[in-house]
Amino acid sequence: MFGGDDRGVILMCGISGWVDYGRDLRRERETVQAMTDTMACRGPDAEGMWLAPHAAFGHRRLAIIDIEGGRQPMAAEAGDDVVAALTYSGEVYNFRELRAELAQRGHRFRTQSDTEVVLEAYLEWGEDFVSRLNGMYAFAIWDARREELLLVRDRMGIKSLYYYPTPNGVLFGSEPKAILANPLAERVIDADGLREILAFVKTPESAVFRGMHEVRPGQVVKVRREGLSKRRYWQLEAREHTDDLQTTIRTVRELLDDIVERQLISDVPLCTLLSGGLDSSAVTALAARALAGQGGVRSFSVDFAGYSENFQADDMRDTPDTPYVHDVVRHVGSDHTDIVLDSADLMDPAVRAAVLRARDLPLGIGDMDTSLYLLFKAIRGHSTVALSGESADEVFGGYRWFHDPEAVNSGTFPWLAMQGQTGLSSRGEFLNEELLRKLDIPAYRADSYQRALAEVPRVPGETGLQKRMREVSYLHLTRFVQILLDRKDRMSMAVGLEVRVPFCDHRLVEYVFNAPWAMKTFDGHEKSLLRAATADVLPRSVVERRKVPYPSTQDPAYERALRAEVTRVLAGDPAIGCLVDAGKVRTMLDQPMGAVSLQGARTSLEGILQMNAWLGAYDVRLAI
Repeated sequence: MFGGDDRGVILMCGISGWVDYGRDLRRERETVQAMTDTMACRGPDAEGMWLAPHAAFGHRRLAIIDIEGGRQPMAAEAGDDVVAALTYSGEVYNFRELRAELAQRGHRFRTQSDTEVVLEAYLEWGEDFVSRLNGMYAFAIWDARREELLLVRDRMGIKSLYYYPTPNGVLFGSEPKAILANPLAERVIDADGLREILAFVKTPESAVFRGMHEVRPGQVVKVRREGLSKRRYWQLEAREHTDDLQTTIRTVRELLDDIVERQLISDVPLCTLLSGGLDSSAVTALAARALAGQGGVRSFSVDFAGYSENFQADDMRDTPDTPYVHDVVRHVGSDHTDIVLDSADLMDPAVRAAVLRARDLPLGIGDMDTSLYLLFKAIRGHSTVALSGESADEVFGGYRWFHDPEAVNSGTFPWLAMQGQTGLSSRGEFLNEELLRKLDIPAYRADSYQRALAEVPRVPGETGLQKRMREVSYLHLTRFVQILLDRKDRMSMAVGLEVRVPFCDHRLVEYVFNAPWAMKTFDGHEKSLLRAATADVLPRSVVERRKVPYPSTQDPAYERALRAEVTRVLAGDPAIGCLVDAGKVRTMLDQPMGAVSLQGARTSLEGILQMNAWLGAYDVRLAI
């Protein structure tokens, strides 16, 4: 399905670059090419390179609109001199409005590209222009007049961007692998890096590799000869919410209508990801309405062979997805495809290696990562752009632990408090005791939690449940959502699929963050505001359905295959051998299996295999 007829170039891409004030980077083409080559999956359509004495940019392009335009890196010139250059990944959804305003100010455009709009906006307004952008983006601008580099990331961190300071400048890239392709970057993991891998807390700006950093969502990093500086151009703010309930519901719907319509612009096939839950169903239904008369919307879902027939409810999942998916398909009339996977697909060594390569780190969620990668790979055969329901749970308060008083008041990140249900707190339990004592993961989590709480914006006079739920919402919008957005970005871009995230529009996030918790639960259920705002376009079954997470296989054959693989790995000469406690692993393997295999029971098995594969594939040096 194609949406929109107002043309402009929009690009999902991979970027890389190098600034060095101590050498002539025009002589470093081979190294810059190696950095750029690591981004090939993110941009299969074209590549480009731009070299200057002290700045070098690489770019891999996935073209979405105006396929022939918008070559990158892009330079702005004054006469024969380059004024500024840009390497850019992402989308600015309000680029048409910005283009019109810039044209009125005398700017002339050579392309229909949002990339050029970003570059010209910088030339017009300086670095403050970032506050005018609405979208998902990560980019670098080299100001040749000042010999300064700006690294910029979108407000919610939908698109990733990493950097690695060097003695004379900085390396940067969309993913760590781009930086690691430069010999100046060391592949070292210290104790804090290993803690970050195991803790599941997502420390802002941490990139795990020693010396490497992640540009924080809503942050600008500036690099000059004098050094590096950082500033936040956006962060969540606490404000008094003055709208009544009906006005709030109406405003949420108006925002969603505008957001979805903006994000349907594409000159390549577009679809939605549909799970049968409230979030993805709402996006699919609103997209179908917006595209009425233009051929409708296409949708895709993931399922496992025999999953619905043999489904067993657990603490996190009451129902399988497929019946609800099909209810939505019938209700909105989407052109739908179920992508059905089996355990052999999930255990395919080539697929598991591709997933690890996409993530660069053993930060995965087991089969949930593998199935997401396979889903996206299958979709890429039909569509280049997909709209997702990701992040609605963080924005509207959807996860079950939001509504569990024990988790809410646990004194830690709520998603870790429900360890018996999620298995997240057990990451790393297979390590030897000496290493666990040295790492002291509980202390690392406690410190991360206190630092996160210290950031929470407050409304004077807020107390009790409202105060606490603002804290819980903030933890999710700045920590937990980053884990999921990073996962989605890596799995999708690894196969050249662009995934858009309507619920991350900062206008919606800001508005709902400040709505009282009583409004967010006014009907006695989770995500009350979203349910009320979209009930008119959804089947009753979905409106009444309780929150269910992304599916995880329950096939015991999958767990048996994991156990066999762990046994095989440990019987050889595993890269993880110096870290693991073999006795713990044997005890784990001796535990009887149930009639179905649940996600939480497999966390350690997945962790052993992923950590071992990563240490071997990435030639990592541990400095712990």
